[in-house]
Amino acid sequence: MNSKNTKSVQIGELAKRLGITTRTIRYYEEIGLMGPPERLGGGTRTFNKEDILRLKFILKLKELGISLKEMQELAEHFDIHQQEFDTITPKLIEILDMHISKVDEKIANLSSLRNEIVEYRVRIMDILNSK
Repeated sequence: MNSKNTKSVQIGELAKRLGITTRTIRYYEEIGLMGPPERLGGGTRTFNKEDILRLKFILKLKELGISLKEMQELAEHFDIHQQEFDTITPKLIEILDMHISKVDEKIANLSSLRNEIVEYRVRIMDILNSK
């Protein structure tokens, strides 16, 4: 085995490692979030270290609530091979700031809802206790 093959992993193994399906990886390729994979002689997809890092980054963004559309916008600003972080960072910060605002709004709404539920419970307890 040459060193190139030892550093790359096939799609099934990669999906298993990351706890996702091979279909998910293929979909990310189809929509342009992943570059085209290397192929072995039989057409089997293989992924190198950079591909794996990019996929992990995509999964982290997804975990943070970043939409696939937003990820595509980020992908337009970033080429993994050129490593131009100054082009992706402002866009990523903008998207993260937007999500922070959304989370803050949800927290405020949940806090308000919690207060209403507590007040409702108090009223119910007052009614029950006055009988």
